[in-house]
Amino acid sequence: MCGIWALFGSDECLSAQCLCAMKIAHRGPDAFRFENVNGFTNCCFGFHRLAIVDQLYGMQPIRVKKFPYLWLCYNGEIYNFKKLQKKFEFEYQTLVDGEVILHLYNKGGIEQTASLLDGVFAFILLDTANRKVFLGRDTYGVRPLFKVLTDDGFLGVCSEAKGLVNLKHSMSLDPRVDPFPPGHYEVLDLKPNGKVASVEVVKFHSPKDEPLHAAYSAVQNLPSGFDVETVKSNIRLLFENAVRKRLMAHRRIGCLLSGGLDSSLVASMLIKLMKEGNTRYPLQTFAIGMEDAPDLLAARKVAAYIGSEHHEVIFNSEEGIQVLEDVILSLETYDITTVRASVGMYLVSKYIREKTDSAVIFSGEGSDELTQGYIYFHKAPTPEEAAEESERLLRELYLFDVLRADRTTAAHGLEMRVPFLDHQFTAYYLSLPAELRTPKNGIEKHLLREAFEDTNLLPKEILWRPKEAFSDGLTSVKKSWFSILQDYIDTQVDDLLLEKAAEKFPFNPPKTKEGYYYRQIFEKHFPGRSDWLPHYWMPKWIKATDPSARTLQHYKSATKE
Repeated sequence: MCGIWALFGSDECLSAQCLCAMKIAHRGPDAFRFENVNGFTNCCFGFHRLAIVDQLYGMQPIRVKKFPYLWLCYNGEIYNFKKLQKKFEFEYQTLVDGEVILHLYNKGGIEQTASLLDGVFAFILLDTANRKVFLGRDTYGVRPLFKVLTDDGFLGVCSEAKGLVNLKHSMSLDPRVDPFPPGHYEVLDLKPNGKVASVEVVKFHSPKDEPLHAAYSAVQNLPSGFDVETVKSNIRLLFENAVRKRLMAHRRIGCLLSGGLDSSLVASMLIKLMKEGNTRYPLQTFAIGMEDAPDLLAARKVAAYIGSEHHEVIFNSEEGIQVLEDVILSLETYDITTVRASVGMYLVSKYIREKTDSAVIFSGEGSDELTQGYIYFHKAPTPEEAAEESERLLRELYLFDVLRADRTTAAHGLEMRVPFLDHQFTAYYLSLPAELRTPKNGIEKHLLREAFEDTNLLPKEILWRPKEAFSDGLTSVKKSWFSILQDYIDTQVDDLLLEKAAEKFPFNPPKTKEGYYYRQIFEKHFPGRSDWLPHYWMPKWIKATDPSARTLQHYKSATKE
């Protein structure tokens, strides 16, 4: 995890522009480098480093003696860099996993490079010999990337939008700052004056497609066929492989643990693999909640069962409300669900940074989208429509849950790892017949639970624990987090302001005081940038006025039993 920033064709003094790069310093608290590009006096790279792999030679931009004309700045982890080295007989100069990008590009060009990377990444690759700039981002956008490209060819690229919004440029109007699309790469021509021209933006991978790098995976030739035992066995194999490859780190590994199915499976599998690998330290697990929160009780049960070194972070409503502005500034969104769920994650990340030495944090992100874990999937009209909705959610993860996971941890200099979004695992799961993946017997994620039924990884009551939204599970059943927020905000936003919300905010107008409150904070920090969020996250197929699972009929009837 780190922060990358680059400019090409700046008309302004680079040392003044460099101040914008400091806005993402939280992403890399270990070191900072600012480097001009030889021969292009108005082009530069900025890099904030969190040292996870190769602490000696891991600074960026990465350049190696073999390819002096190539410059690479990337944020991410490439899990198959050793496998590719062996396959293609690459000679690495460093221990940095990203060095493989230089060798792959030299060998087969940008399309093959992007397609063969098994991991999470956002990169800027400069080829001064051929005067090309390449941008790329992983399939789900687990690693963030934003860009600004003006009409006259000035390009700015950054891990977070805040590093681009106040750049100096010759245009009178502020140019658009856009998230770079996941699963794509872009080719740009670099002109002699340092400006660029976009040549093409190419989609190199979709969630449903088996990735090209699967040909070199540790898990190959899986038994085909859709009988349930075969499917369950394949899910277990691929999930274990997804966790194992993510153990790559020279810093301590920890795991968020809400006591729900997804984070519990990740934590339990981590313990199993760390024992097999004789890891020298115990796994630290982290749960957050208010007093008597269901998540705290469930996480305690899991931690005792798997034998982790467990930490509980207790917060009160005042502490949660106090960090709302910091959270929205970190997130760069005003989406209601995302903001609610981010408060707990922001506070637990702060605790991890200040009180422990864990730097690489695993989590269960992505499972709900992949395995149809949201409660509204019970209302899907057909299995095919449920499958389509699952794919839509995965495509939009970079706007919602993946954004939350990255920004709340990065705000405190931590690196997030998400095994449920492993390319090979997700491609396999999405290839299964639609009817296999739907909720069954009133239980969401039935297939995933069934796959681990006989493994002893988790206690039965956790394996079959019903879905509890993260922003709800961290508070008491008596009073939900969203109710606490709404009660507070009710006193902060006047009724008249809400009535005129559509006039003030014609795009995505807030319909509740809570939405209005978040939007006000967002506009204070990012005026006129509301189109970063194309739409609010809301459940489908039901008449919902609030995104919280606790407002849904299915949840209400379940809690009465």
